[in-house]
Amino acid sequence: MPELQLTDIPARNRIDFVAELAARLHACGTTAQRLEGALLGVASRMNLECQPWVNPTGMILTFRDLGDAHANDVTRVIRLPPGEVDLARLSATDRIAEDVLAGKIGLAEGQAALKMLDKPPSRRWLLMQILSFALVAGGVSMLLRLPWLDIAVATLAGLFIGLLDFATARQPLLRESVEALAAMLAATLAVLVAGFVAPLNLNTVIIAAVIVMLPGMALTNAISELTNQHLGAGVARFAGALSTILKVTIGTMIALTLAQMLGVRPQVEFSRPQPGWVEAAGLVLSCFAFAVAFRAGRRDYLLVMFSAAAGYLISRYAGAKLGNVAGVFLSALVLTMLGNLYARVRNRPGALVRVPGIILLVPGSVSFRGVMDLMQQQNISAGQAALMSVLNILLALIAGLMFGNLLAPPRSNL
Repeated sequence: MPELQLTDIPARNRIDFVAELAARLHACGTTAQRLEGALLGVASRMNLECQPWVNPTGMILTFRDLGDAHANDVTRVIRLPPGEVDLARLSATDRIAEDVLAGKIGLAEGQAALKMLDKPPSRRWLLMQILSFALVAGGVSMLLRLPWLDIAVATLAGLFIGLLDFATARQPLLRESVEALAAMLAATLAVLVAGFVAPLNLNTVIIAAVIVMLPGMALTNAISELTNQHLGAGVARFAGALSTILKVTIGTMIALTLAQMLGVRPQVEFSRPQPGWVEAAGLVLSCFAFAVAFRAGRRDYLLVMFSAAAGYLISRYAGAKLGNVAGVFLSALVLTMLGNLYARVRNRPGALVRVPGIILLVPGSVSFRGVMDLMQQQNISAGQAALMSVLNILLALIAGLMFGNLLAPPRSNL
């Protein structure tokens, strides 16, 4: 790729572009180490020295024009909400940055293209995002081979949660407690069905319904940041993930406690009666649902679905032979390598493969189950096994990501 001479462009314009790029990458849920690495690479090619400090809720960026020995440092403080995985915008942002650096478009045109990414979503897009909550809940229920009634209840609860998420998107006060409200809604529906209709795998149905809300990816990213010595960002992200788990647990326990006070006694059973084809259908449905939930572009749906399915299948069958932790490690290792190789061959973000590839491995549901067991039984030993499983999964994931990057170095930090 030819190098550009950008010294003729005012430093302020170059700084504006890098700051705009940083905000876009942050909004796509990029981890601190990858975001800082990407900024350093772009700034260097624009003849800027950049000293970034990134955390989950903002950035401090200090720039110096290397072409002007007398230039003063310029510092930008950018306050942002925590980012969410948005594969389509991440891919578009990466393409715009590459086009600017390659000289295919001008700096001003590139910055305008970045701002165009904020165009309002269509009604179809919003509808698909709402439906993705129901599709994920139903798909995960089928993966777990739950009875049909359990699958229906989890799917319906997921749909209600999707509607709740949409309704609270522009309500700051409600947005703060949306996870607790979602858990209350799912638990209330599950309790009513189990109390008055038929028995359910109660806790599992609730977990499947709220699984989109659980911070499994955030926990993984937090540990990844900590292991890369981004201590501030890692601790902040870990605390945010923990607070989300606590809010979901609080909402669930409020619903279960109210049901007990009102004399509703849910019938609980432990049954996984479905044949193998239901699990296979659940895998396809879950992969499609995560492609929607991760906001992948249409051209990337099959890639995202394949990556999610590959991650799950490698973990499952390798885990059956070598143990669950080894299966998670091998799956993360293979998907990280495939993501990096894809990025090198296609010159696109490796996150299109890596992120969906590990989504069915992250320990969000396991951590929530551990805290639920702890609260329901009021016994520390009750949740110890699940919480230990969380630690094992996290360690296996991070090890797979690290060694995958060593064996197949990434094209870029994305």
